[in-house]
Amino acid sequence: MSGSKPDILWSPHHPDRYVICDSELGLYRIGPVGSSAETKAGTLPLSEETAATLLAINSDTPYMKCVAWYPKHEPECLLAVGQANGRVVLTSLGQSHNSTCKELVGKEFVPKHARQCNTLAWNPVDSNLLAAGLDKHRADFSVLIWDISSKFSPEASVASEKIRLSSVDLDSSTVVTKPLYELGQNDACLSLCWLLRDPKLLLAGMHRNLAIFDLRNTSQKTFVNTKAIQGVTVDPHFHDRVASFFEGQVAIWDLRKFEKPVLTLTEQPKPLTKVAWCPTRTGLLATLTRDSNIIRLYDMQHTPTPIGDETEPTIIERSVQPCESQIGSFAWHPSSQNRMVVVSAANRVMTDFTVFERISLAWSSTTSLMWACGRHLYDCVEDGAESVESVIEKDIATKMRQRAQSRYGHDTVQVWRNHLLAGGNDPQLKSLWYDLFYILFVDDQCAEDMELKLQGNKQSVVYSGIKNIVKTSSGTTESRRCWSGSDRQTDVPRYLSEERSLALRLCGWISRGPDIDVEIFLRTLEQEREWERAAAVALFNLDIRRAIQILNKGATAEKGDLNLNVVAMALSGYTDEKSSLWREMCSSLRLQLKNPYLCVMFAFLTSEPGAYDGVLYESSVAVRDRVAFACMFLSDAQLPRYIDKLTNEMKEAGNLEGILLTGLTKDGVDLMESYVDRTGDVQTASFCMLKGSPGDVLKDPRVQCWIENYRNLLDAWRFWHKRAEFDIHRGKLDPSSKPLAQVFVSCNFCGKSISYSCSAMPHQGRGFSQYGVSGSPTKSKVTSCPGCRKPLPRCALCLMNMGTPVSNCPGTGKSDEKVDLTRENKLAQFNNWFTWCHNCRHGGHAGHMLSWFRDHTECPVSACTCKCMQLDTTGNLVPSDSS
Repeated sequence: MSGSKPDILWSPHHPDRYVICDSELGLYRIGPVGSSAETKAGTLPLSEETAATLLAINSDTPYMKCVAWYPKHEPECLLAVGQANGRVVLTSLGQSHNSTCKELVGKEFVPKHARQCNTLAWNPVDSNLLAAGLDKHRADFSVLIWDISSKFSPEASVASEKIRLSSVDLDSSTVVTKPLYELGQNDACLSLCWLLRDPKLLLAGMHRNLAIFDLRNTSQKTFVNTKAIQGVTVDPHFHDRVASFFEGQVAIWDLRKFEKPVLTLTEQPKPLTKVAWCPTRTGLLATLTRDSNIIRLYDMQHTPTPIGDETEPTIIERSVQPCESQIGSFAWHPSSQNRMVVVSAANRVMTDFTVFERISLAWSSTTSLMWACGRHLYDCVEDGAESVESVIEKDIATKMRQRAQSRYGHDTVQVWRNHLLAGGNDPQLKSLWYDLFYILFVDDQCAEDMELKLQGNKQSVVYSGIKNIVKTSSGTTESRRCWSGSDRQTDVPRYLSEERSLALRLCGWISRGPDIDVEIFLRTLEQEREWERAAAVALFNLDIRRAIQILNKGATAEKGDLNLNVVAMALSGYTDEKSSLWREMCSSLRLQLKNPYLCVMFAFLTSEPGAYDGVLYESSVAVRDRVAFACMFLSDAQLPRYIDKLTNEMKEAGNLEGILLTGLTKDGVDLMESYVDRTGDVQTASFCMLKGSPGDVLKDPRVQCWIENYRNLLDAWRFWHKRAEFDIHRGKLDPSSKPLAQVFVSCNFCGKSISYSCSAMPHQGRGFSQYGVSGSPTKSKVTSCPGCRKPLPRCALCLMNMGTPVSNCPGTGKSDEKVDLTRENKLAQFNNWFTWCHNCRHGGHAGHMLSWFRDHTECPVSACTCKCMQLDTTGNLVPSDSS
């Protein structure tokens, strides 16, 4: 190897030792940087974590051309060195002193004619056999297989041989001149490897072909003509796969189909110097080109076995750069996954390098995350521990899945209860469903109220939102009322109009009627133990005595807040004098109150008329309460400006409380779009837009996108029953979404639909009850095509014409089937439906087919071997919501 680039050999029995082969042999031990090896002389850093220590040097064997490490554990450090004159010398690095090693070290195997030794290969099973590949000689063989245990026998030698050996002044007892096998006459051998599938087979890269020699019959060989004869190497994980190269091109061979390469890799611009299979990773091939600092990797892990002559498998190609300098050689670590050591061409600088695997990521529809890296498969599921839920919010997909299981959104009677089906812990969803409840409730009242109907289209106004309602406000009257239970008149003006009353009804404060009566609302709040909110609503309706009563009740209730008594006491001292000490102290100390409703109560009492910013812009107070307060105390000039400003804030933030303002209009779609962009909750968006929205809103492409995405989610979760329920629910609220009939049963003879109305509606089949196969056996039956009168096919099991009810079929006398037939008579029972296999075209009544395939796999028709049910991959899936 003098003057050539260095090479690396890993020890077959010590995972921390390797040899660098150049003009001399150097044995190194690799270990962590922090070990004791760091302080020893000759330690070389390989990476941030590892370093190499020089253990021994052997410079006794000059003119090295190739080196091979003995595969067995004993003798430990025995190496075979091929020299430029063709001799093969056994040497050691001084690590073993047993008798076997001493006998073998220094032994030489000499060919008849001197020429260069190109390659060496130890037999992995019969380790006494060493194959050597030599240059061409016209009168000699190029592949010599030596038996290292054989000895030189003087009797068998001729005089000329003795003279030839004596001329080099060697001990004749250590020289072997008679190989065990001689192969490849009058040819050159450039590379060798033993086949792992059979230790008697040797693959050799000859001058013009790849040849497989069988030691059991050396007179014959299997060969294929090719230029790719260098660097032959067998895949350790797939023993029939071999790689070889020529110039810049790598050929991959399958020994079972040895006529031509199964794959030829992309040609490199420079000649290749080494190819090597990764011993720890299936199908990973590394290649190195001359004067390069890049190693190319070819991943053939998923390569299929070729079937036809033209089938060429695909590979994944990538490049890695272990170091900055030009690489002389590399070697995969025999046991550490994807690890290699590279040595530079110039100054023997070594680098310990690990090739990182590609990460394949898969995210299931149930939010579990899985990724594969090398031999490891990682599964990451959402933590369902109660202690974690309060800290880490669940993913929206998990929430939607749980809500779908609880039939969230399907309660159309008590719409407000849908927020309880969602868990009841999301204030925005609670506000949204209460808003929709009040909208639908008020809409029903308006439909019953003939006076409102005669005064224009009030029904559509309800859905347009408070923003549009207050814009049409007219006939507003201003009044000043006394405090309830007191003769003292307030200086706070209140505004009344029909539109403002409608807005208060949508806010849920009042019910239908000319008077503003919030008592029912206050009792509801008391039942829900919202004492502060109830007190604030009572105060806004100028009933300070009722507010004090509610606060006292809240303080004495179970688990009540005793501080409410203190607030009630402070409230009872209210005075409307501008410069009073009470007003001064309440203005400065109200912000220290933690509850926002208590804070706005004192803000209202200490504010100037018409200047209620302390109430209107308190973000912690529910939007519906702020809007109701504005409808009562803001003038016609102030109210639309405030509502517009609040609506824009809600739309930008995607706050669902703003649906009260926007209504189910285009503004509502804009708000919902912001909400979906922020949360990804297409479930709530779909149900919300379906609740009483006018047709033009449902036609909005954004709304259709949310609905389709939610349907796809249900299908991905295998909630097929839930998706069907959603489609039915959607069809009731949006009749235009009902799909037209796209599938009908046609006659084999005339091709027309098998229904009574086939002439009028040729492409829209009617229900199966029209085929005369309804649940009742007494109904008329149709056993022939109404178009051509040809008989319908027969059931493969009962042999009756299709159209005959199952209950009339012979052999179906089970009582449970008869009971099933009388349960639902609107449509034909599924047991009576037409069913057939799209592969063999055999079929019959669905009930009979299902019963047959519960116990059989093949078609019920004689001599038909079709496995009909197994062909239906979707039919084998079980819905996740089947329970």
